Amino acid sequence: MNRLTTFLKRHLGDVGVVFYTSLLIITAFVVTSALQPETVEAIAQKVLDATAKNVGWMYLMATTGFVLFIFFLAFSRFGNLRLGQENELPEFSFTSWLAMIFSGGMGVGLVFWGVAEPIMHLNVPPLGLAEPRSVEAAQLGMRYSFFHWGFHQWANFTLVGLAIAYVRFRHNSYGLISETFRPLLGERVDRGWGKAIDILAVVSTLFGVATTLGLGALQVNSGLSRLGVMDYSTTSQFMILGGLATLFTISAMTPLDKGIRHLSNANLVIASGLLLFVLVTGPTAFIFGELTQTLGEYLGNLIEMSLVTAPHSDEKWVEQWTMFYWAWGLSWAPFVGSFIARISRGRTIREFVMGVMVIPVALSMLWFSTFGGSAIHFELFEGVGIADAVAEEVPSGLYVLLDQLPWGGVAAVLAVILVSMFVVTSADSATFVLGMFTSKGVLTPTRFVRVLWGCLQLLMASVLLLSGGLNGLRTLSIVAAFPFMLLMVLMAFSLHKDLATDIRRREEKNAMMHARMEQWLLRESEREAERQEEEELHPSAPEQCPGLSRTGQSTPIEET
Repeated sequence: MNRLTTFLKRHLGDVGVVFYTSLLIITAFVVTSALQPETVEAIAQKVLDATAKNVGWMYLMATTGFVLFIFFLAFSRFGNLRLGQENELPEFSFTSWLAMIFSGGMGVGLVFWGVAEPIMHLNVPPLGLAEPRSVEAAQLGMRYSFFHWGFHQWANFTLVGLAIAYVRFRHNSYGLISETFRPLLGERVDRGWGKAIDILAVVSTLFGVATTLGLGALQVNSGLSRLGVMDYSTTSQFMILGGLATLFTISAMTPLDKGIRHLSNANLVIASGLLLFVLVTGPTAFIFGELTQTLGEYLGNLIEMSLVTAPHSDEKWVEQWTMFYWAWGLSWAPFVGSFIARISRGRTIREFVMGVMVIPVALSMLWFSTFGGSAIHFELFEGVGIADAVAEEVPSGLYVLLDQLPWGGVAAVLAVILVSMFVVTSADSATFVLGMFTSKGVLTPTRFVRVLWGCLQLLMASVLLLSGGLNGLRTLSIVAAFPFMLLMVLMAFSLHKDLATDIRRREEKNAMMHARMEQWLLRESEREAERQEEEELHPSAPEQCPGLSRTGQSTPIEET
């Protein structure tokens, strides 16, 4: 017994009820899903239907509210507050910071959906507003792709990341989700309420990351299938997940500033190279024209798209797309937000919002215009069969597109490598954050804890693929994200209260310093007035001219 205790203490570090409870919940779900996947899928679908029917509108209202709230913070008096001490410098360079944000954020999702989503909307237009495979359907699909990867998606990450970074680096608190609620709950975050919040964050994170790992496995499998390496099947996807597990375990054994940082920089280089390749060798003029027009349509219809619920229609388009994306972002928010918070020390709130919410959105729009726009061009004007390929196998659209370009085979290999690296980076980042959540907020969780959570992520992704493939991934994401969405609404109120308190303290401090300065100046002015009055009452003796005596007569020297 003593040996077991010593082993656990050495390899687990300082863990507690959050670790063991989360581990129990996830293990129970994995075992149940592995033994009865059809039952789990049926139950999840029923819960999803009830959620979408009764409270689906809350996803749209809450996420839109997060966008408005984040921009308010950035361009208000709160924007100058620093995530750290007043004059503290950022920990990472701006380029490395952006690379880690993008890799830990939605790198896998962009590669998976860059071609697939616009083409799927081309096949089945959003809300039935156009004829399938028409020009109108193509443009509508691009607009909704911009919308689903725009401000709303990244607002989830920004809110959580900002809240955690502020309490962690401004107040020197623990890097836990529960700590962001201290302005509202006070000392109750140290007891049951705080533990429940952290457990919910861990479970939500695991579902969100497992969804991404599953999408990554589908994309890699599709690419390897087209390259003739293996068949496109569930067995192949399990093998791919096993190989990726080995890679991210190796990465998890390295420090943050070496493993994840170097992987993120490499991801950015490969992604940029692939983007430029398609941009230059593809229909360049069409791509930029698509970018310009879709950007205008996105900004012009932003409010309308943000609040569409289609209550009069029996179609489940909003549930299958917009609600899925918002739920996916919400389930990713604890992980991505915590990871971004960890690497953002020293940034101001305004700089944080620009780097986390604005720049990634601009890059996402460029990515969809390049890949989705090229796919639409080849499909509408050359009829190469991308739409049919996506209808049969969703991840294959990217590789069919690359086949239309010079050196398409080489580009396909790079795409497979890029997706694999994005998956490894996401899994590695998630293990780091989950280790923090379950180790009482320490910034350096033990390697054993990180590897343990990494293995559970892959098991979760495996059972989700087993429980319905892509549809199963979508269903579980929406169901698991709803409770955390409610917490994020409260988190926004708590963050605003915390910022307002700090601003008030700063203003009171500045007012006190100003009052002291005015008192000092007043005293100095009074002292100067007293000196002048003293000189007027008791003037000093007049200066004498050289060579004159006190009586005004010439001195002997003068006479001489």
